[in-house]
Amino acid sequence: MDTISRENNSYLPVAGVIVGVLAIVLSAVALAKISSVKKDLSAQIEPMAAKVDDADGKATNAAAAADKANAGINKLASDTQAAFTSVAQEMGNIRGEITKVQEAAKPAAKASKAGASKEPVVAGPDEYVIKSGDTFAKIARANGVSLADIVAVNPGVNASKLHVGQKIKLPAKK
Repeated sequence: MDTISRENNSYLPVAGVIVGVLAIVLSAVALAKISSVKKDLSAQIEPMAAKVDDADGKATNAAAAADKANAGINKLASDTQAAFTSVAQEMGNIRGEITKVQEAAKPAAKASKAGASKEPVVAGPDEYVIKSGDTFAKIARANGVSLADIVAVNPGVNASKLHVGQKIKLPAKK
């Protein structure tokens, strides 16, 4: 056995050592490359992270500005509604005062009309004399005409303020 082992000049162990050394060298080169890539990547990521942080800050500021604008719009809508309500109340007050003035003027007009003639009012052709409880709708039904036609031929008459003895016109029957 001694002779066999001495004579066997195999290059296998030497090749294994060479392959091992090459593997170590290649690993060191790969490690250096990875380290370089890592540095390049971190150099590129830092500005991107700063941009993301900046965009996040801008989005937060925009959201705050939108909330502030929304609050302003809501306040403006509330103030506008309050102003409309105030104007409507004032218009109601003015209308009430106008009605009072008109009511005060009516007795004088009625007195002069009543003093002038005590004769009963008589309806002519195509006329109607208002009786107690009459409305335009009742008159229209009783005379076979439409409510719209009665309103159309009596433009100066307030249908909600009819008084007994008042004359109105009747539209022609169709």
